[in-house]
Amino acid sequence: MNRADSFGGSCPVPLGDQPCIKLAHGGGGRLMQQLIEEVFIAAFDNAVLRGGHDGAILDLQNGRTVVTTDSFVVRPLFFPGGDIGTLAINGTVNDLAMCGAKPLFLTSSFILEEGLEIETLWRVVQSMRKAADAAGVLIVTGDTKVVERGHGDGIYINTTGIGCVDHSLFVSPPRIATGDTILVSGDIGRHGMAVMGTREGLAFTTQIESDCAPLWSTVEALLEAGLEIHCLRDATRGGLCSVLNELAQDASLQFDVVENDVPVMPNVRGACEVLGLDVLQVACEGRFVAILPKNESVLALEILKAQNEFAAMIGHVSSAQAGLVTLQTPIGSQRILDMPAGELLPRIC
Repeated sequence: MNRADSFGGSCPVPLGDQPCIKLAHGGGGRLMQQLIEEVFIAAFDNAVLRGGHDGAILDLQNGRTVVTTDSFVVRPLFFPGGDIGTLAINGTVNDLAMCGAKPLFLTSSFILEEGLEIETLWRVVQSMRKAADAAGVLIVTGDTKVVERGHGDGIYINTTGIGCVDHSLFVSPPRIATGDTILVSGDIGRHGMAVMGTREGLAFTTQIESDCAPLWSTVEALLEAGLEIHCLRDATRGGLCSVLNELAQDASLQFDVVENDVPVMPNVRGACEVLGLDVLQVACEGRFVAILPKNESVLALEILKAQNEFAAMIGHVSSAQAGLVTLQTPIGSQRILDMPAGELLPRIC
């Protein structure tokens, strides 16, 4: 890859055989990872950015502060279990929580499309206020722009979050170690299927509601128990599959997961089977992976189950092959769980 060492450096694109941006570049899979590495990190490279986390952990005079930013372009704006407003708050709060930081403040910028009904905007803003109150954060500043009709899907929202780390742990991918246990905080795949069902007008036998929710209270409970948490990561775009692959690659270790141990609601599993989707690649917005020493996994699972009865231990970490994720199937065979290569569910966050 040709890297830009100065403002006049050469551009590293096209990326392989992808000379133009595709929807899959925002889908959380292989193309998005390549875009981030070969364009953004190549251009902005620094030690903080190379941390490979959901936010930037900054050592300031008053301790460690975490900053994260995210944009939300979900379609439709409203779906069972939430809307773009709750998603914007919880998504950013959760990125802070995954760094082990207590969320404190948010900024919010709105890109509004000409013709949007004020009533729709009011509903979204009220959802944001309720979600911020529930998460214990303040929205302290923001910005508004309006684009021409037909150029914005109604509303796009960008939020930036600020949180503080008030403990001594360093929760990050490099701390993952051989022998660690992999846990998931609840059932997976509900958000992606809730959004898709609403967007496509699908009539599921039982309604699927998004799992969109703030995660700090669950993370805080793990921290207050004194557990040696090595890494946390929420399963959003690309679902559990992307999270496991990203962390295995960042840690240069192998992850071995048991498929039958991954919690999935029957209606979500059924919908995925009918539509030909891999539930492991379907997005969540209120679930995370926790990786910690094996001898602390029982207590960690007990704490997680107190928050969500479907929390489960799903696998372990080994040193067999760096960056590999394996899945033990229900019939006992083993297959490679690879990073998603395309865009299965556009506009889910």
